[in-house]
Amino acid sequence: CIHHQRTGIFIGRLHDLLESGRSMAESYSIRRASVGDIEAMSELLRLLFCIEQDFSPNLDRQRAGLKKLIVSGAHNCALVACRCERVVGMCTAQAVISTAEGGEAALVEDLVVAPAFRGRGIGTALLVHIETWAVRRGIGRLQLQADTSNDRALAFYRLNGWIRTRLICLRKRSGISNQLTGVCHDT
Repeated sequence: CIHHQRTGIFIGRLHDLLESGRSMAESYSIRRASVGDIEAMSELLRLLFCIEQDFSPNLDRQRAGLKKLIVSGAHNCALVACRCERVVGMCTAQAVISTAEGGEAALVEDLVVAPAFRGRGIGTALLVHIETWAVRRGIGRLQLQADTSNDRALAFYRLNGWIRTRLICLRKRSGISNQLTGVCHDT
């Protein structure tokens, strides 16, 4: 897992982005995703899942998941970066209740920029917008998962103020076996 250090980084990164001389506002726009963006976003997810060892592209699943994220309301944030009305990047976040925080935390997922548009500050701008959404909700912690073999992504996250934690990600597909039935009954 990678955790974001919030203190001072949000304002500092936004200032750096604005002062860097990049003309992000002139060339790109970042906005909330709409149902009409699902096809382009699915293609970006296909690119992402082709490099992540733990996931495989499945357009039907990606479309269904994106639709749920986009239409489900304020607990989620799905953003797209556009150039000339073409989706060239995306990032999503979902609010969850954290007992460690005593409130909401955000799971940041699916940060991906089309290869031809990488290295132009779009990924950083998407993260800044996700942070803005989180700050407005009062979210105290952002976290994400990254493929341990994706050195370029890990370096990008470090440059944007994210730090490694000592936690690891474990997963299990649902479909609990019959052997566990009745294990957690209240008496």
